[in-house]
Amino acid sequence: MEAADKKTGQPMPGPENQEPNTSVPEPASPWKVAFRRLRKNKLAMIGLGIILFFIAIALAAPLLTSQGYETMNGSDRLQGPSGAYWFGTDDLGRDIFARIVYGARISLFVGFFAVTGALVFGSILGIVAGYYGRWVDMIISRFFDIMLAFPSILLAIAIVAILGPSLQNALIAIAIINIPIFGRLVRSKVISIREEEYIMAAKAQGMKSGRILIHHVLPNSTAPIIVQATLGFGTAILEAAALGFLGLGAQPPTPEWGRMLSDSRQYIQSAPWTVLFPGISIMLVVLGFNMIGDGLRDALDPKLKQ
Repeated sequence: MEAADKKTGQPMPGPENQEPNTSVPEPASPWKVAFRRLRKNKLAMIGLGIILFFIAIALAAPLLTSQGYETMNGSDRLQGPSGAYWFGTDDLGRDIFARIVYGARISLFVGFFAVTGALVFGSILGIVAGYYGRWVDMIISRFFDIMLAFPSILLAIAIVAILGPSLQNALIAIAIINIPIFGRLVRSKVISIREEEYIMAAKAQGMKSGRILIHHVLPNSTAPIIVQATLGFGTAILEAAALGFLGLGAQPPTPEWGRMLSDSRQYIQSAPWTVLFPGISIMLVVLGFNMIGDGLRDALDPKLKQ
């Protein structure tokens, strides 16, 4: 027998009288799904850990070192790793550990601003070329082709030779040589997006091209941009080290890792620690960005992994 409400005397709804719950759970956003995939990727998490480690030591550099990276001790030249000097000293008696820690700031700084500059200008050119097409696409694409016809490091050397050797000019050169990489990537993505039905519907409603680019085209092009930017960090740091090694990047006494390799290459046999630790630092940072970049690529587009 059905139970009755004491006040109204009406039968209370039982399980058979209740309406079935037909609500469908809201699907997770693609970014949340990608983040879950990324968390399950062990190599990507290792790469993220490496990057966070170098960011931490770069921020805490004054707390980790008892002396500045410019401090010279003539009596302690080319000392091996010890309790006083964890990574040893260079030919001028400077603490290599202090120079490595402060050098992390420079490498991450160069990577961030060089990639940001290349991303912004490359994305703008790629969006304009892919969306408008015709003669605009032809001019911008030929510009990309001309830049990609030169080896990137030679083009960077030429730009720095024109502007003058310095860390800032090396940063500008690295940003310029990476513009066509982002531009061609964004252009190809925009070409596929502009034929979608929602773009056609927006045009039919009279939406202006600027609003379509900002509200529809750009948000749907972010996934490949993020992946390329992450991989570009490692490339930019490697290119900055190459320019520094050639004497075209950071100038003494700036503790840039590539410059440290150049200054110590003559001591590679008598004092190998002067070359070993800067080289390992470059390798780890580039490896970390490449690992997390590969993880992001697999998380945002799992079909590529398959």
